[in-house]
Amino acid sequence: MKIAVIGAGAWGTALANTLARNNHDASLWGRSAELIDEIKKTGRNTIYLPNCDLSKKLKCDCDPAKVMDGAEYFILVVPSQFMRSSLISLKHLFPKNPAIICASKGIELNSGAPMSQVIEEALEGLNPRYGHLSGPTFAYELSAQKPTSIVLGCEDEELGKEVQAFFANNYLRVYTNPDFRGVELGGAIKNVMAIAAGIADGLNFGNNARAALITRGITEMSRLGVAMGANPATFMGLSGLGDLILTCTGDLSRNRQVGLKLGQGLKLSEILKMRMVAEGVKTAESVHTLAKKLGVEMPITEQVYKILYKDKDPDKAVCDLMERDLKPE
Repeated sequence: MKIAVIGAGAWGTALANTLARNNHDASLWGRSAELIDEIKKTGRNTIYLPNCDLSKKLKCDCDPAKVMDGAEYFILVVPSQFMRSSLISLKHLFPKNPAIICASKGIELNSGAPMSQVIEEALEGLNPRYGHLSGPTFAYELSAQKPTSIVLGCEDEELGKEVQAFFANNYLRVYTNPDFRGVELGGAIKNVMAIAAGIADGLNFGNNARAALITRGITEMSRLGVAMGANPATFMGLSGLGDLILTCTGDLSRNRQVGLKLGQGLKLSEILKMRMVAEGVKTAESVHTLAKKLGVEMPITEQVYKILYKDKDPDKAVCDLMERDLKPE
């Protein structure tokens, strides 16, 4: 089967490479002709996934028509804040009823819409079949064929089994869950919590603080998820707790690295100059706005938002969290 992967960042490249290794007709699309040319010539994506040799079976092109023509499945891995505009520009290349699998983690800033809603609106009239792929996954480790587990949130049982089968191999285990909303929200909100955990580590607050942030972070994720129709049990799975533990503790997490630098005294403007693109920076603003709109209490998210966008001192933010009114767990 032909599978088109839209987005040649680290995660998109890792997923496309996995599909090619699984002997599928996988084709990767990226905007940069320079990057695509490098992949073709060297077999590596040195910008986003350095030191990883890619399968010789992997095809790639900067012409979306060549990548998408004849594809049966479309894996979307563009940054969440560019998902809508990318799909609108590519809409004419999709067939009717396309099988869409989103692997991007975020919530649209202006609308507060999760990726499933963005995709449905951008591809209006095409009636896409939809699934959302998420879980504790560093692209480098998957590309190095280290054991990894992910979950596909998908109401369509048939589509879920199809996608589960073509991704799975002896180092990638794929689960399914009909609660796609919970799966996509967990993958988005955990990035905000990873920034918080990084801040705590940057302030040298130790293991107790990190464990507390992870635990209370799950509570915040569940609150917002339930308010948006998700199953709270989903947040105890791979796309919730699993992904949260990974991004709050793993040094490969860009969101945690942003938090570390904030805790060490750098300003967001200085960090962004390092080309350290982390989805959690924008997601913190969109989640904060969404929580206010829905009346959901998310104190950790609120303090991360104030550190990022209101220049609040991280030490003061932690004090404000610790000194809130006492209550039952």
